[in-house]
Amino acid sequence: MTGFFSFAQGVTVTDSLISGGLKRKFRIYIPAVYSPSKAAPLVLDLHGYTSNAIQQQFYSNFMPIADTAGFITAYPEGTTTFGGPFWNAGLAALPNDVQFMNDLMTYCQAKYNIDDKRIYSCGMSNGAIMSYYLACNAPNRITAIASVAGTMFNSWSNCIPNRAFPILVIHGDADATVPYSGDATFAPVDSVIKKWVKHNFCSPSPTTFTVPNINSADNSYAVNYKYSGGTNGSSVELFKIFGGSHSWPGAFSIFQNTNQDISASKEIWRFFRQYKLNQFISNVGFSEKSTQSTPGVYPNPATDFVHFENLAGAQYKIFTIYGQQVAADQSSETLDISGLLKGMYLIKLIKENTITTIKLIKE
Repeated sequence: MTGFFSFAQGVTVTDSLISGGLKRKFRIYIPAVYSPSKAAPLVLDLHGYTSNAIQQQFYSNFMPIADTAGFITAYPEGTTTFGGPFWNAGLAALPNDVQFMNDLMTYCQAKYNIDDKRIYSCGMSNGAIMSYYLACNAPNRITAIASVAGTMFNSWSNCIPNRAFPILVIHGDADATVPYSGDATFAPVDSVIKKWVKHNFCSPSPTTFTVPNINSADNSYAVNYKYSGGTNGSSVELFKIFGGSHSWPGAFSIFQNTNQDISASKEIWRFFRQYKLNQFISNVGFSEKSTQSTPGVYPNPATDFVHFENLAGAQYKIFTIYGQQVAADQSSETLDISGLLKGMYLIKLIKENTITTIKLIKE
């Protein structure tokens, strides 16, 4: 077996939620180094057409990278609306996969300590196309995307977010499924790169690096093009795999000409980790810091007691991430939480008809 595969040390959780009236399945990989006391990045990893969540989990193999870097990976699964597990990237009214991704992000934020400023999406083929669609339709939650063997549909090629958006593209020029040069359905990869470079106001002249061809048996080689200097530090980056097929570089060779000179997963994380959402927009995520008039709580994380500030005229309730209420209609400035189990809780602060949600970590 070729590729960069290595064994994982963390835990995979399988679950589902109701989104748009449909039961939607997904897998969550919790890395070995995850701690509820520290906010972790979240990476959405989307499978290709007719594939599924478990296949994508082991094909992309982010797990050993996550075990070191500390990010949580979510592997959602598409519906069979179009004959096999599939992402509806604007081709039909239903299923609403943008809503599903938003619901999945909310689920992860409620159940785990997620860094709201570091949520990313990537995918293979149809999953890559869906990631582009999320860049256009969920730019206030997704920080950056990466596309492997995918592109934008011609039917929505004008879609663009209202902010600078970092994009990494990895694509083989011998891809027979999603052609590098495009066709009646798919936009040419070079045109998509040019579009995002222009949108981000990156330098139109890339720095170019030919990756050492360490595996000649894969019948391909990679060239890296970096378009830097964009708005708020954004960039666009391309790994063009000369001779590369419709495949995930660095993965085990399901397809011929799967490039082994790079690990797409390692390059994706290297690209993602540069960026935080608050580089591009303000007011990200839950309210976690108090102002002079807004109630706040400290310390957080806490072990035995938490203290509330600016609480005058306010009440609060505390819930588990599953919605079970564990403290109701409190107004005292100090609360004993020693009896609570370790984990994450949600505090709902109500003041002057305004509800503020704060994540509380019990150590």
